[in-house]
Amino acid sequence: MNENYRSRKERLFSMSQKLKKPLFIMGFIVVLGLIGYGLILFGGKLVVNQEDLVLDTTTTIETADGKVISKLYNENRIPVSIDDIPEHVKNAFISIEDRRFYKHAGVDFKSVMRAIYRDIIAFQKVEGASTLTQQLAKNLFLTNDKTWTRKAKEVMAAVYLERQLPKERILELYLNQMYFGQGLYGVEAASQKFFSKSVKDLSIDEGALLAGLAKAPNGYSPIKYPEKALQRRNIVLQSMENTDILTTEERLHEQGKTLGLDIQEEETKPWVDSYTDLVMKEAAEEYKLSIDELKRGGYRIVVNLDDTIQQIAYNEFKNDDYFPGNTTDVEGAFVMLDQKSGEIIAAVGGRDYHLGELNRVTVKRQPGSTMKPIAVYGPALETGDYHPYSLIRDEKINYDGYTVANFNHQYEGAISIYESLKESKNASTVWLLDQIGINYSKSYLKKMQLDIPDKGLGIGLGGLSEGLSPLSMASSYRTFAHDGKYINAYTISEIYDKNNELIGEAEPSEKKVFSPQVSWNMTEILTSTVESGTASAGSYPKALAGKTGSTEHPFVEGENKDIWFVGYTPEYVSALWMGYDKSDKEHYLTGGSEYPTQLTKKILSEIDNNYSLEASFSKPENVEALQEPIDLPKVSNLHAEYTFGGFKLVKGKLTWSGSNDDRVIYRIYREKDGVNERVGEVEGKTEYEIKDLSFLQSNRYYVVPYDPLTKLEGERSESVEFSV
Repeated sequence: MNENYRSRKERLFSMSQKLKKPLFIMGFIVVLGLIGYGLILFGGKLVVNQEDLVLDTTTTIETADGKVISKLYNENRIPVSIDDIPEHVKNAFISIEDRRFYKHAGVDFKSVMRAIYRDIIAFQKVEGASTLTQQLAKNLFLTNDKTWTRKAKEVMAAVYLERQLPKERILELYLNQMYFGQGLYGVEAASQKFFSKSVKDLSIDEGALLAGLAKAPNGYSPIKYPEKALQRRNIVLQSMENTDILTTEERLHEQGKTLGLDIQEEETKPWVDSYTDLVMKEAAEEYKLSIDELKRGGYRIVVNLDDTIQQIAYNEFKNDDYFPGNTTDVEGAFVMLDQKSGEIIAAVGGRDYHLGELNRVTVKRQPGSTMKPIAVYGPALETGDYHPYSLIRDEKINYDGYTVANFNHQYEGAISIYESLKESKNASTVWLLDQIGINYSKSYLKKMQLDIPDKGLGIGLGGLSEGLSPLSMASSYRTFAHDGKYINAYTISEIYDKNNELIGEAEPSEKKVFSPQVSWNMTEILTSTVESGTASAGSYPKALAGKTGSTEHPFVEGENKDIWFVGYTPEYVSALWMGYDKSDKEHYLTGGSEYPTQLTKKILSEIDNNYSLEASFSKPENVEALQEPIDLPKVSNLHAEYTFGGFKLVKGKLTWSGSNDDRVIYRIYREKDGVNERVGEVEGKTEYEIKDLSFLQSNRYYVVPYDPLTKLEGERSESVEFSV
């Protein structure tokens, strides 16, 4: 018994010794496996960058009617939910790229072992075994280098993604991040490009074509290599049959189809670049959206662009005849606002502007005489001490060393505000500014967001240290067009995020600057300026009010540096500047403000052909009409004759030739020693009866026309005498 027991005990010990080594090895392998798996999980967390899971999305800029005018992106991608991708499209990708997608946990070890074997045989990395998850990990977090290190990271990231995300989310990310060539990312952008429809409407063969591009989007491009693309599509369809997605009959039917491309060509729109630049700047300033954010955030920005007007202005800016200069590189800028809303509807930042260049719409320039209405005449009329026919001094005066001359060096002595502005007189403008005060003038400029640092009388003539931009000038003139109310001009109406949620919209508020009466008076005067004043160049038959401006070149005597026209119709307000980006002796303008005036009228004429603009301004109900100025005639053909009858048997009658304007008053004077005597006056008539003729005193008379608006007399006629 003892021997048997001892023998059994020895056998059991011997067996335990034999099992200990395999068990230890197995335990060691399990521990290594657990450690390795832990390392994979931990390493995957280090490889995966959560920010990269948020795919860059294209931001679209579109008009109110949904017309896309521009796109901003790092990668041209239109995200689409997995629920909107048809099953046959998803199955096409899975069948050709990763048949066991729903079975593996991120890595397909059968394929891995096969790939490792072939790599060892070749002594280099020659074959991949990437699942969809691995491809996603590589595209999002890694490079395309074929190295063992990169592959290890890819595996770690894939396993991590599989543990963190459901399969459908992984597939959604994969289909949205994939590159399809032609600068397209994601199945939705590719579908719209190649078939002009959304991915949800793709047929089986169309989905197979897109799936075939996954291997080599440029090599199988259906645009460049249609035969290769067709062959690749058919391989995908065969794979779909092999995975029981299609029957043989269905596969043959689908393979019998042509590529069926319906290419959506991206229309190049260089004319919108200037406007797009303003949109980007406004998005940054008003909505805190940087350019980088716009290029990745997938926003939908609804803007106020009128594409028709934008194209008209862009095309007219190509005409060299409108741009006078000693060299060919004369530049220009144009901006137009909707008069009622203050919306920016068109902008041209240069004659050949490209996005990212200098947008001259917002560049400050010397505004010249376009400054006069907003800095001097509007504020002066607001004081109540002046009206449009108030007389102001038009003389060359020295203001503590600052002397202003009229352009033609001619002075009227006294001139009405109406005529001074219409003829753009410098001397009378500065005199009036001196009377109302610089601080008073600047208080009105500040209301129009024109907070200038200048403190001298040169403000009235546009002599500013920094200048003003075309956009600022158009915004300020809008006050005259809109009952004296100022509004900040804007391009953006609404902004939606990539989930189509409204995140911002324009909420413009108006500020009163001028009274409706002053605004209407200014409109009347500036209309006359266009019709017969300094802004009469060019042709435009409809309603237009505006002002020209020019600044002298600092280095070339007698030539201009900046030339302007700023004006408005009942519908629109615009500003147009011309000049050089740099001012030196080799760059100067050879023409004046008639050029921007003519170009503006040409643009308006083309707009009128499309929209039929108003023929005249409509006077608001709460203002009084401004009488047209009276043009005093030269009285001629003065004739004196006797008449008989009545209580006094002998009378005298004067007749003359005058004006057809019945508002003209004619004053009759009798010559006498010392001061001549005014004996009477008539309004709108060209005859006068003298009832107290006396043969004992002088009977020599003359007639003087008188303007009741300006209270100014004109030139006297020759004298006539009643002789016996």
